[in-house]
Amino acid sequence: MIEDDLRAAFARREELVPAVGPVRAAIDRAVVRRRRRRLRLRLAGTTLAVVGAALAGFTAIAPRPPESANLLATASPAPTPTGALNVLLLGLDQTGAGRRADSVLLVHVPADRSRLYLVSLPRDLLVPIPGRGTGKLNASFAVGAGPSGTDLAGGYRATRQVVTQLTGVRIDAGAVLTYEATRELTDAVGDVPVCLPAPVRSVHTERRFPAGCQQLDGTAAVDLLRQRYGLRDGGLDRDRNAGRYAAGLLTRIREQGVLTNPVLLNRLVTQVGSGVVTDTGQTSLLTLISVAGKAAAVEPVAVGLPIRYTERQPYGFRLDPALAPGFLDALRADRLGEWTAAHPKQVTALR
Repeated sequence: MIEDDLRAAFARREELVPAVGPVRAAIDRAVVRRRRRRLRLRLAGTTLAVVGAALAGFTAIAPRPPESANLLATASPAPTPTGALNVLLLGLDQTGAGRRADSVLLVHVPADRSRLYLVSLPRDLLVPIPGRGTGKLNASFAVGAGPSGTDLAGGYRATRQVVTQLTGVRIDAGAVLTYEATRELTDAVGDVPVCLPAPVRSVHTERRFPAGCQQLDGTAAVDLLRQRYGLRDGGLDRDRNAGRYAAGLLTRIREQGVLTNPVLLNRLVTQVGSGVVTDTGQTSLLTLISVAGKAAAVEPVAVGLPIRYTERQPYGFRLDPALAPGFLDALRADRLGEWTAAHPKQVTALR
């Protein structure tokens, strides 16, 4: 009797059960959408790494921290910024405990998107480090990265705080980068043109880089970017060579139309890899790429922060009291074009 009642109950409810086919199709569509979204997030993170490399001459290899997983997951598209943008890029060479940011580059994108300004901040610049007193700029990364040097996102945040206090400008985006994958990126774009004002001899490999313009493959590019010993101005000359490499890389990417061609961009990011620590703030990755692409249409201006070496302890660089205030005012007011035109000696010759 109970069995008959159950059969009758199922029969009465059967017509209310949805067809299996449409339900299965809906599930399949949802799975595909989630997979595509995850792919877009991975590619977007990699794309910022490529843009960062195009701006600074370094490539990211740091693993993406948890907070960067939702950089693109906004309810509505982020509005395109109309004002100036500042992107902080940190170049790492060494690994392990005590890891420091050997290269600190602030990329200024003016509101008129006319060009990019590559502002080199010396790693030995003496700055206030929260909780540590006065120290060198590159040490701020080690403080944030922790005893093991593995917290790259923490190192970036600590350095961003110091650079914000130093310059007085808001950092809109940034990335932690290293020389490690520069080799792959340089080879992927088909070598990078670099013009040197004087010959350079590598203390690591004995390679000799002649004065003048030359094409560098990945291995040579990494070798050049590591050099500071034997250069007249040491680390400052290394910063200038990084600016020259950046300009050459921008030229190669611009010639190939990578930033405006999704097929080429996808091919390049696939070759470079997807690991990156990024910070895009309130600006979406795709918007940042679009803005950077417009400003990169012409040759950038590489300029060094005006500094002077101090002969007293702690030894290092301090802001030039004569030039630095005017430079920082121009940076904050988005008038670097006027300032660099008035102070050509502060501009790094790219050719």
